[in-house]
Amino acid sequence: MINKLKKCFYISLTGYLFFLLSCNSDYSAGKKKGYFKIDFPEKKYQLFEQPGYPYSFEYPVYANVIKDTTFFEDKAGDWWINIEVPRFNGRIHVSYKAINDQNNFDSLVRDGFKMAYKQHVDVATGINDSVIRTPNGVEGIYFSLGGNTATANQFFLTDSVKHFLRGALYFNAAPNADSLGVVNDFLKKDLQHLINTLKWK
Repeated sequence: MINKLKKCFYISLTGYLFFLLSCNSDYSAGKKKGYFKIDFPEKKYQLFEQPGYPYSFEYPVYANVIKDTTFFEDKAGDWWINIEVPRFNGRIHVSYKAINDQNNFDSLVRDGFKMAYKQHVDVATGINDSVIRTPNGVEGIYFSLGGNTATANQFFLTDSVKHFLRGALYFNAAPNADSLGVVNDFLKKDLQHLINTLKWK
């Protein structure tokens, strides 16, 4: 009788240990939070040089230039465009104003800083501005904004006498610095190429 009890005990113990060991396999409660892998196109550029426009520049072949009609009542709106990047649901807003008595240089520069700071200071984790000087003699300021801001990259360019152009990259998505980070970095190179190739007419 004792031998039978010992035998039952050992069989039960073996079965219990087998059960415990079999449950010690690799297990994942779920995938870690992440984002889809993005395949980026090759960097190639084309020239934007339309008759009547006071500027020209190079922009990506995977983008389309569309006239911005939002400010059609403003004469400056004649030269406002959007560079649509449909692959990434993004848009580079480009606005232009001629420097004159109505739009003096100082007020345009103040507006450029206001667009970068005042509208984003509450949500930005940091705003860095840096001076731009291109080989074509174009000067301006580039703004890099951290955090979940509506735009992480914007700039203005000028000759301080006649021309003033402002650009900002936006996405048709809720601002999320983590998910948009790699796309922002990719399109930032296109913004820099646009800046470095911009010429006044």
